[in-house]
Amino acid sequence: MENELLLRYSVCEYLLVLHPHEELFNKVGQVKKEFADKYDCPSAYWSKPHITLARFKQYEMMQQRIISKLNGITKQLSPFKVELKNFGSFPTHTIYINITSKVPIVSAVKAIRQSQNLMKLDKDNKPHFITEPHLTIARKLQPWQFEKAWLEYEQKPFSGRFMANDILLLKRKDGDKGYTTLHKFEFKNEHAAITQGILF
Repeated sequence: MENELLLRYSVCEYLLVLHPHEELFNKVGQVKKEFADKYDCPSAYWSKPHITLARFKQYEMMQQRIISKLNGITKQLSPFKVELKNFGSFPTHTIYINITSKVPIVSAVKAIRQSQNLMKLDKDNKPHFITEPHLTIARKLQPWQFEKAWLEYEQKPFSGRFMANDILLLKRKDGDKGYTTLHKFEFKNEHAAITQGILF
């Protein structure tokens, strides 16, 4: 009984992400591996390629309510194309792949915000919603790693694209190194179908 209570009240970290198709996933994974090897940055290698939309901490017992709410929101979204082009940086600590098609991603984030009350653990742990979509190659870099790597990646070409058809909810328990996939929310464009039904 005590273990069950602890489980319900345990706090987990959650991410809502877009993920590229397998071929592009592997291509970005290769870039991350090369970065990890060349600039002594193992975290670049073991973090999986994805575009974060939101991150939050919450009690595990809230999971089903959050999933239910997000299901209602995401099934109204339509699939959209994500275009990746070359590299960008947040000076001194992060290098990422640029996203040139930001508008549909920002719109998806805006829709997800409707569930922010369920994602708020307490006044010190509010959900964080991405305003500048990007695909991280390496973060939390030391100044020397950033300076050296940015000299190379600022000039380096990269291009790729994928259709975003769904959002993944990832979860990490305290003490875990990586995230596991908890749920997949598919875009079904249901909102448009209902509107059309009213018109005719």
